Amino acid sequence: MSQKLQDSKEYQNIFHWAETQKNGTIPSFAVRKNDPYQYQPGFNNHFESQAIPGVIPQGQNSPRSVRYGLYTEQMTASAFVAPRHRNKKAWLYRARPAVAHQGFTDLPDNKNTESNFLPMNSRVHVSPTQLAWLPFDIPTEKVDFVDGLATIAGSGEPTLREGIATHVYLANESMHKKAFVNSDGDFLIVPQQGALDIQTEFGPLYVQPGEICVIQRGQRFRVSVEGPSRGYILEIWGANFELPELGPLGANGLANPRDFLHPCAKYEITHDDPWSIVYKLGGKFFRSTQNHSPFDVVAWHGNYVPYKYDLTKFVNVGSISVDHIDPSIFCVLTARSRDPDAPLADFLIFSPRWDVASHTYRPPYYHRNVASELMGLIYGEYGGRSDKFQPGSVSFECGMVPHGVAYEEFKAASENEVPQMQISKGSIAFMFESSRPFTITDWAWNSNKKHEHEPKMWDNLVNNFSEFQLNNKSLSNGNQNGS
Repeated sequence: MSQKLQDSKEYQNIFHWAETQKNGTIPSFAVRKNDPYQYQPGFNNHFESQAIPGVIPQGQNSPRSVRYGLYTEQMTASAFVAPRHRNKKAWLYRARPAVAHQGFTDLPDNKNTESNFLPMNSRVHVSPTQLAWLPFDIPTEKVDFVDGLATIAGSGEPTLREGIATHVYLANESMHKKAFVNSDGDFLIVPQQGALDIQTEFGPLYVQPGEICVIQRGQRFRVSVEGPSRGYILEIWGANFELPELGPLGANGLANPRDFLHPCAKYEITHDDPWSIVYKLGGKFFRSTQNHSPFDVVAWHGNYVPYKYDLTKFVNVGSISVDHIDPSIFCVLTARSRDPDAPLADFLIFSPRWDVASHTYRPPYYHRNVASELMGLIYGEYGGRSDKFQPGSVSFECGMVPHGVAYEEFKAASENEVPQMQISKGSIAFMFESSRPFTITDWAWNSNKKHEHEPKMWDNLVNNFSEFQLNNKSLSNGNQNGS
């Protein structure tokens, strides 16, 4: 049974999930105490779940008759001939198949969303400027998860089957007799304020700030909110999220597969009950209607299943001698592109961890890299950003734009050996990163929340070398002794 949290920041204040286990003095548990649901652990496994025992056929997928008169329906998310390890599908046994609907109608465009990020689109903007946005206001009028979607930036276009979009959602009302299905790609949802109670065809997921969930392409879901809610979404086209390779780390570390949780079957049967199903296809919105709940799945099995993950379970790794390890050590999930050497998207987090490297410049080093980086803050504070970087904020840097700390931080870090310490305590920041260049939407570009990183912060990055050279006449410009 779930319990109400006495302290809303109970899970924000821990250094790692291991603290909740009390060093083995209590029975271990896998979910937060206020989570009302049960789950199945694992990543990319073949799962099965049935709300009524004996429903799932054994030894075959589609028998002539399924028990209780249920219908068999397959959801196929990859080419039929895709290699076994990349083949994605699920079999559902339901009261009515999804095809039982009353046709489609167009919905008005959501002016706050965008799907075409090609520069020829006049609704998007190209800029090398380092941009940021203050937390977006949650509307005072009633807005649900679907109507509260707004797009920040992205790359590509969904019908090309490779691309990415980044969104925020701003909602204060639960979806009522309404479901949503994204026919374009996968949603990685990052709540920042307010828990989401998400009903999927495979069962329910309860997702709180500090957790994430992935709802894959074509899967229907409904979002209930508990008061004003805000969060971020990373949408990918033409790929699915995977765990990054571990390389020399070996078998364990970063996000461990068994910490990903999948729903258990829970059906909803209604009769003569009008429902609206909103489809997003090619960035356009459509609606179908039906007189029964879309969540009437009694049993299912497969490997194409939504899931959630608690970010406090992430196993951080890092240097225990000198220097920084590349930020790929913070990668929770990745998605492939057609370039074998560059991902379409990475989801990275910066959470509580030890910083112990000796004789090392501790702040992030001055840097230019090929990735587009869109950063957000779930809770707490994040060093290296201005005071304006608050929970709910957004920060963006495009590829090959230089970034780094102000001179005061450089000087302090260069002159003083920083002790071993815990950093990012009580904080989780994240980054949506892509090998593709982003363009910025009209909605974000014209928002009164937008501001630019202040270039003056780097004005006093003084030229220490010239002063040193002036005081050391033996230094000359050129090679000496062949060096």
